[in-house]
Amino acid sequence: MFRSVLVPIHRAGWPFIAAALAAAILLGLLWEPLFWLGLLAAAFCTYFFRDPPRVTPTRPGLVIAPADGLVQMIERAVPPPELEMGGEALTRISIFLNVFNVHINRVPIDGRISAVAYRPGKFLNAALDKASVDNERMSLKVTTFDGVDIAFVQIAGLVARRIVCNVSEDQPVRAGQVFGLIRFGSRMDVYLPEGVAPLVSLYQTTIAGETVLADLQSGEPARQGEER
Repeated sequence: MFRSVLVPIHRAGWPFIAAALAAAILLGLLWEPLFWLGLLAAAFCTYFFRDPPRVTPTRPGLVIAPADGLVQMIERAVPPPELEMGGEALTRISIFLNVFNVHINRVPIDGRISAVAYRPGKFLNAALDKASVDNERMSLKVTTFDGVDIAFVQIAGLVARRIVCNVSEDQPVRAGQVFGLIRFGSRMDVYLPEGVAPLVSLYQTTIAGETVLADLQSGEPARQGEER
């Protein structure tokens, strides 16, 4: 019960919460209604940086959603060149996060981080297709213990101005493990290996660390969905 009410806050959020509270006190000394505006800002920061516990499926081969949000696009695209995965297009699942989603990012599969590459860029609306190419991004590649590469990319959005990534190259990781966040609206792209079909549908809502995006051990075709 307490875990559903007292949600942990990611450590990256505490400076923002503290700054908002300090501003609320200072502004309140000038004019009392400004105190409540500052307090509202502190409450929003607390809400934004929440880090709720997740129950991650642990069967080998499952690719788990690295972000909360809406599946905005499922299409073929070439992975970021900095990951050196070749020039062939792979199935890309793009998850769009709005400012009300949990912005904690999680590793999609067990393995070892084999590449981490930051690239500066623009801050276009993350829902746009060209955001994958033009926007600031942090590209990561995890190689499973069977030698399969999965790429996942943190992409800054129109409001986001800071990508946080807390894993490094050659680090062993587990599916569902928290590895970073993107502040205030963003996008996460996942590139599936050739021949692996997505098990989510367009406009489906994903839950980081819980929703299964794909199964490396399954020959099931891509799933279709409809709003009901």
